[in-house]
Amino acid sequence: MNQIHRLLLIQVALLVSYSGITFAQSTLPGTLRVGAAKVDITPTKQELPASFLGVNDPIFSRAIVIDNGQEEIALVTVDIGGIADKTINSLVQKIGQDVKIPAKNILITATHTHSVPFGYSGDALEEKIINSIKAAKQKLQPARIGYGTGVSYLNVNRNLFDQKTHRWREGPDYEGISDKTVAVISFETLQGQPIAVYYNYAMHGVTMGMSDMVSGDAPGATSKYIEDTFDDAMVAVWSTGACGDQNPVYYQQTYDLREMRIREYATRGEDISNAMPPGGKGLDRTNPAVQKLMNQQKQLIASMGQFLGEEVMHVMRGMDRKETKARLYANQKTITLPGRKRLDTGRAGYAGTYADADSIPLKLGLVVIDDIALAWVNGEVFSAIGQRLKKESPYGHTMMVTLTNGFARSGYIPSDVAFSNYTFEVLSSSLMPGYAESGIVNGILDLMEDSKVKR
Repeated sequence: MNQIHRLLLIQVALLVSYSGITFAQSTLPGTLRVGAAKVDITPTKQELPASFLGVNDPIFSRAIVIDNGQEEIALVTVDIGGIADKTINSLVQKIGQDVKIPAKNILITATHTHSVPFGYSGDALEEKIINSIKAAKQKLQPARIGYGTGVSYLNVNRNLFDQKTHRWREGPDYEGISDKTVAVISFETLQGQPIAVYYNYAMHGVTMGMSDMVSGDAPGATSKYIEDTFDDAMVAVWSTGACGDQNPVYYQQTYDLREMRIREYATRGEDISNAMPPGGKGLDRTNPAVQKLMNQQKQLIASMGQFLGEEVMHVMRGMDRKETKARLYANQKTITLPGRKRLDTGRAGYAGTYADADSIPLKLGLVVIDDIALAWVNGEVFSAIGQRLKKESPYGHTMMVTLTNGFARSGYIPSDVAFSNYTFEVLSSSLMPGYAESGIVNGILDLMEDSKVKR
């Protein structure tokens, strides 16, 4: 055998070896099957703390399971303020055992409604969340998927520089950074009947937060409106966008109710004017002014649900390209960011003082469905970070899903530029300035780069 033949054989051997490795790492497109379900998780009166007066509207765990013959993905959203890491760890372990979906393939997102008791957890709640996934998996059927985006102006940047006091305060900043995108993934049968919709929007569910009543707030109202429109033949799953600095644009009733609570506390010699008024006391519900404001809040969440729901369905109707096969990919990682500890108090408007503190872990993850990238973070991320990620993402269809798979110890996660403003999110953040934005964006971009290798 001459030297040329030897070189050719070596090249062929290397090619075979490389091809084998690539194939082993690949996740190839497979025929889609999708199922969806929802389970009522409304707490009973006995499960509510004394500060809660009852239930305004029921809350749910909604789940979509996606299967392509090689991988299964679970997209779950729970009407809750946040889900603690301890609960998430328990859930993903049980889901792996009972439903056979691996931890990296599970997204459990909180709608971040402020009208469910923070810390609401326990075995009974976990069982209901798992049951929603089980029910969705049992309904798996051949399906096709579509993607589209729309626009809604229901959100607004909530950090306003007051020209009178020359201090930052919470208020609607119509010129502030705000992502108006409504991203929509639609799942339907091969005959065109809706199975589920997974939609992403960046807005806090805080409208009913002063009512001391259980509510899914605007996220729950939106999903209910969509589901009602389809006679409950499909499931509408909200996912929380980068809403760390985003409020509903119509929020005045909450400000008015806060002022009433502040004045009531002042009559008892307690100044909460630069603090978040606690719930459960400080409002006289026999007062006609209080009753009117609270009734208006109920009207507002119904209105926002209708308007946002209409935009989601408008996007669904405009989807032309729908696929019956898709590649499914999932991965996650943990990054560590420098931490700080605040040494003074005050909600907003003044510079805080800090000391160095333990570093803060943040969980990041990525789920890819066909050419759609769901990048997730377990914290409250500012809008500018989400927009930067979408701009730099190699996937043209990218959404950021926050408050997912845990509740980070960081508090709010401001963008780099936002740290120069004395807003309540910045002052309360446990993160050192200058690290979080690039840490999150670059960390997720690394996951995206790894996902490309897996093609």
